Amino acid sequence: MTVSPELRTIGAPRQASPDLLRSVFRRHAAGVAVVTAYGDRPVGFTATSLNSVAAEPPLISFGVGTSSSSWPVVAEAEHIGVHILGEHQRELAATFARSGADRFGDPTRWSVGPEGVPVLDGVLAWLVCRVVARVPAGDHRIVIAQAVAGDPDGTGRPLLYHQGRFNALRD
Repeated sequence: MTVSPELRTIGAPRQASPDLLRSVFRRHAAGVAVVTAYGDRPVGFTATSLNSVAAEPPLISFGVGTSSSSWPVVAEAEHIGVHILGEHQRELAATFARSGADRFGDPTRWSVGPEGVPVLDGVLAWLVCRVVARVPAGDHRIVIAQAVAGDPDGTGRPLLYHQGRFNALRD
């Protein structure tokens, strides 16, 4: 086997750790979404772990920490909302990422959508999904949900998360 010169320039491997994982994934640009649910109150959090799982049936997944203030509601919710944020929504992303924030207070604009799920205004796209599984994964749960309604027709460009910051796409 021949080793290309590019491969010889990699750094020395480090032992796997939470810090290593965070450092590697800071290099991974991810789309920014907000997940919402309603129990005795509306809850929501910023997620960069959103994935399309299958087209038939239409399934998505995301991770949520079990220590999150939203987890008790998400753990019991039959339906959740998934909102794709635009680059104009950095503050909204930060609000839903901040611990202790009044996420549904002013200036957040939202309404009650299908299945009673909070739907955020002004997003690029949104889905309401029926939760089909919650899979244990360390200190998180991977939620798998099937889309039941949505709207893909918002305007703007997507918000990205990279190097620990919310960013816009560059031309």
